[in-house]
Order: sequence, then C-alpha cells, then structure tokens
Amino acid sequence: MKALILSANNFEDSELLVPLYRLQEEGYGVEVAAGEQGCISGKHGYEVRVDKTFAEVDPADYAVLILSGGKAPASIRDEATVQAIVRAFFDADKPVGAICHGPQILVSAGLLNGRRATCYRTVAEELRAAGAEYQDREVVVDGRLVTARQPGDLPAFMRELVRLLPQ
Repeated sequence: MKALILSANNFEDSELLVPLYRLQEEGYGVEVAAGEQGCISGKHGYEVRVDKTFAEVDPADYAVLILSGGKAPASIRDEATVQAIVRAFFDADKPVGAICHGPQILVSAGLLNGRRATCYRTVAEELRAAGAEYQDREVVVDGRLVTARQPGDLPAFMRELVRLLPQ
C-alpha cells in the first residue's frame, strides 16, 4: 500500500513528518509530491525529498492522501493538477487527511460544502464560506475525511486516520 503527501516549501515540519513516519510504521510506502523535483523545505528547516511532481502522480496508485499545513497549501491550492488529484481521492472514497492549513486545498477544489471539518483558527471563516460545518475540535472525522487544527492535534489526527486505512 502507498500513501501520498502533497506539499511545497514552507510546510509545517511536524505536520508532514509525523504522518510520513507514522504511515511508514503502518507498512505504507509514502511518496511526497510537489511542483518540482528536488527537495522542499519546512518552516523550521527540515528538508524532504520530492518523489514525484504533481503531474507525475496517478491517484489510483495510492490508498491515502495527506495534506499537511504551514504555508505550503496556500502556494499550491490553485493548481489545477493538485485539485484534480484531491478530487480523485474523494471520488474513489479513499481516506484524506488534512491538518492546519491543509483544508485550504479542499476549499479550492470545492470539496467541503456540506462536510464537517476543522482547521487552523485563521482558516475557519474560509471553511465556513466554502459551506463546511466548522468544528473547533482537535480532530473531526466526516466519512473518509479526517481534519485537525494544529501540530498539537497530530496524535488524534493520526489515530483517526490510521483507523480508516485499508488493511
């Protein structure tokens, strides 16, 4: 089984690295996709190797999608390829985890109308405007969508996401 993380420079380090390592612990191969090959850098200096560009991603190859936070989601949310990847996961009813600013990508893809979700507090009004029922809780599960607010919520976020993984 494989997992996909979509990101860019200025990601929130813990929100990318914790899911990456936790999914590896579950036996998943984890690939990071970004706009260009090479490495992306987190807000706190961690570098992560990019396995594929967005254009090289085939969503059918993956069982779960992670959208980490930081400033990365704002920089990729309007890319048509990124939106198509996210929509493909929703259309296939695969688990999607979005934390902190990660749900901004879901907003841009038009996927939150009528859904329950949470996010970093500064993004809450954007979720509401997109038709989501915003809940200020450490983790919100709505079907196959798992959202969380911030790095301190990572244990709950990963607990709920792991429950949804195909075995």
